Amino acid sequence: MPPRRRVKALILVRTYPTPARNGVEVSCTAAVTEDGQWLRLFPIPYRFLDVDKRFRKYQWIEVDVIKASDGRPESYKIDRNSMTIVSEVLPTASNWQARKDYVDPLKRHCMCCIKRTRDADNFPTLGIFKPKVIEKLIITPTEPNWTEEQLRILRTETLFESAPMQELEKVPFDFSYRFRCDDDSCRGHEMKCTDWEMGESWRRWSRDYGNQWEEKFRQRYEHEMKEVKDTHFYVGTVHRHPHTWIIVGLFYPMKEKAKPMPLFDSVPPDEY
Repeated sequence: MPPRRRVKALILVRTYPTPARNGVEVSCTAAVTEDGQWLRLFPIPYRFLDVDKRFRKYQWIEVDVIKASDGRPESYKIDRNSMTIVSEVLPTASNWQARKDYVDPLKRHCMCCIKRTRDADNFPTLGIFKPKVIEKLIITPTEPNWTEEQLRILRTETLFESAPMQELEKVPFDFSYRFRCDDDSCRGHEMKCTDWEMGESWRRWSRDYGNQWEEKFRQRYEHEMKEVKDTHFYVGTVHRHPHTWIIVGLFYPMKEKAKPMPLFDSVPPDEY
């Protein structure tokens, strides 16, 4: 069995939860250690965590981990009972400088570069980069309801815990970005984005604005990400499809000369 060790890590990414046999519902969670190494932490059934363990992005945690066997070098299983939150959320003052101090050293030049390196060395399977051009946010309708199997998983109760009182809501859309890299060989990319904030935005704005939710959604995640924010993409590979990359999170300080747009600039609350 791989050795168990305790790590201190800054949470960078949390995706919208999905039903999972190994944890009822889980979020892909990525972090960086104190010495600047990527970590993929799982399984993290966020809504099942004790309240004092429900970390937010850009908080430091300490947790016991064991190297996972899924083949991705950055993947570690956690002992969730060992997890403690050891900091407040890093502030957004000075255009996210406290966050940039830890994120900037992780940046790679482009998605094309990350893929080439991964294909040659089987590493990395996590990364962050700035796209040269974000061309479009694509919103694709999907099945509006969970399958019977997914519902069975979500309604599973274990010996030690019950399902959350509010059942996980399915987001009936896929959100993807079409973009180009700053690389002469780039032919463009279209990648699904599973960022938690996008799912929460849809949940809140579909209730608040009804059929007008898409206008508000595009204002934030298309117009602002293209024109106002200095947008970077956190990316990762899919476990069962190791050559498939998705966008697992967004990093979006302001562009240096951009003015804030206050109407839809706040991060949606974690309503679960």
